[in-house]
Amino acid sequence: MREADAAKAALEAKVKSLAQQPRWKPTCDALKCLKGIDAVTAASIACEADGFARFATASGFAAWVGLVPSEHSSGESRFRGGITKAGNKHLRKLLVEAAWHYKGASRSPKDLAKGQVVDAATRRHANAGVRRLVDRRRSMDDAGKQSSVANVAVARELACWCWAVGRMAEGA
Repeated sequence: MREADAAKAALEAKVKSLAQQPRWKPTCDALKCLKGIDAVTAASIACEADGFARFATASGFAAWVGLVPSEHSSGESRFRGGITKAGNKHLRKLLVEAAWHYKGASRSPKDLAKGQVVDAATRRHANAGVRRLVDRRRSMDDAGKQSSVANVAVARELACWCWAVGRMAEGA
């Protein structure tokens, strides 16, 4: 178990050093402003997305991750089902895990970590996202939604906020 912990720590150190490279640092630093996203998760999201500018819309990014509802429609009738899961499985898992942090979280913004550099506009936007996601999670909990359903809904919206914050960090 100690060897596994040491191997995990070594991998995390490599990912964190990758996140500090000039190509990834602005995006990773911006993503870390969202609750539930640490250095390793931010680096994974940034690397998997490989540039948020390639997605025209936030919902397009969420669809690529597989966090949009499936739809069965015929004529005038529409039925929306569970999420499609037709996308990047690794990224979907990371976002769903990150979304659990919004259950019982405060609306206050996340403090910047040592060495984290984020411009004011991107930070304000990320803070607005944190407030929105905390409020959304609370409203779903208050409405009696099943916890896992509420979490996936928050994960979908978190994907959209990641896209927006990532685009801002990339200068788009």
